[in-house]
Amino acid sequence: MSTDQHAADRRRGSARSRILEAAAQRFYADGIAATGIDAITASAGVAKMSLYNNFASKAALVEAYIEARHEEWLQLYRARVQDASTPQERVLAVFDAYADHAAAAYDHGFRGCGLLNAAAELSAADPARIAVRRHKEEVEQLLLEPLGRLTDPATAHRLAEHLSFLLEGSMARAGLEGEPARLVRARAIAADLLAAR
Repeated sequence: MSTDQHAADRRRGSARSRILEAAAQRFYADGIAATGIDAITASAGVAKMSLYNNFASKAALVEAYIEARHEEWLQLYRARVQDASTPQERVLAVFDAYADHAAAAYDHGFRGCGLLNAAAELSAADPARIAVRRHKEEVEQLLLEPLGRLTDPATAHRLAEHLSFLLEGSMARAGLEGEPARLVRARAIAADLLAAR
């Protein structure tokens, strides 16, 4: 590959990153439907053609946004779980990753789970909405694995579902209230439930 091709690939990667970051900010702050391509390209400082050179459509950009949010959350979880030495701590690491995500700086304040916000705007069969569902199922699996070390499989499944509901409910309330206090309370409730194991 020539030096010119390497430079073009770097510029394309840089433009893609800027577009994805601008889309993430705008989609989270304003919603997907309310965010036009022009707003994204203006925020990213790129031409509209650059957006379409990197993403075939707005739908493709939304899918990339969902995947990026998923990976962002997984990185927060991995950072938390690496210090967990007990099954209880591994469960609480999921709650801590949610709190870390809520604590991130947002231009227009905390609005809850960006993935659920996006899913609410998408049709049931939309690939991006299906990706959100997979993310939530993966979170429940991350709860189930350490719970399986604490109790029998049937109880572990019930507890994983219960804690998943606790996470999602607390995230919804925290988003409505614009601050993460409900997530802190949900973690305390989970810790109490786990202390009995």
